[in-house]
Amino acid sequence: MNKQSRYVLITAARNEEAFIEKTITSVISQTILPLKWIIVSDGSTDLTNEIVYQYEKTCNLIKLIRVTSDEKRNFSSKVNAFNVGYKQIKNLDYEFIGNLDADVSFESDYYERIIKYFQENPKLGIAGGIRLDYYDDKYVEIISNQWNVCGAIQMFRRQCFEDIEGFIPLRRGGEDAVAEIKARMCGWKIMSFPDIIILHHRTTGTADKSILTSRFNKGIVNYTIGYHPLYEIIRCVYHIRKNPCIIGSCFELIGFFWAVFRRQNREVPTHVVSYLRTFQINRLKSFFN
Repeated sequence: MNKQSRYVLITAARNEEAFIEKTITSVISQTILPLKWIIVSDGSTDLTNEIVYQYEKTCNLIKLIRVTSDEKRNFSSKVNAFNVGYKQIKNLDYEFIGNLDADVSFESDYYERIIKYFQENPKLGIAGGIRLDYYDDKYVEIISNQWNVCGAIQMFRRQCFEDIEGFIPLRRGGEDAVAEIKARMCGWKIMSFPDIIILHHRTTGTADKSILTSRFNKGIVNYTIGYHPLYEIIRCVYHIRKNPCIIGSCFELIGFFWAVFRRQNREVPTHVVSYLRTFQINRLKSFFN
């Protein structure tokens, strides 16, 4: 492996026995293997540890770390688990670092193709493929845009990740969105590539909740990280076809304005919120012009 292709992966996994083997087989069959893959078991109580351990025994690139966690699944604990893994790879010589969820799978050339895109664009800071969620017994493409990357498979140029000082632990989530905001603030580009597909084996955000509860929480998250209300409204209208159609967008809007009226605390620095809102208003202006 040449230096320009070296990458590391970190996975924070909690009770992923149903899917994690799909993720493991996807990674170990890559045409370009990672330098190291740290899997942090975030208080798993199912067979996650046993499944990973069986692969760790025969695959030197995998390292399993077990940490205790809150009994209830928490997004900030997920970032804390990621950071435990990050400490393990800080002294390695790599060019890219990937955050990888334990419920996805992809083709054997996935990382080779992503790295090629990085090499073609020195200003590309975060990259990934297009995610298909499992919904209603089939995989469906998520309504998204090319300037955002699904948090489950975000790949960072190392310098970009260091510039943004990693993920911010947020109780309700949104750390992947904040990472992209901070990357843009530092002058990096973010791109997802429609020719590269990732299968996500559950509907996003439904690990321990219903899809409508997940959409309600998404609205709260968007408020807490600083979304402009007008942008959120137009975003929900645009995503009205996203499953479950219409009612999903309604629940997200209700969640957002519930947070507005409750004046939910924001865990994101003020200057990041200010940048995000300016970015969103400019995006709306360009869209309607």
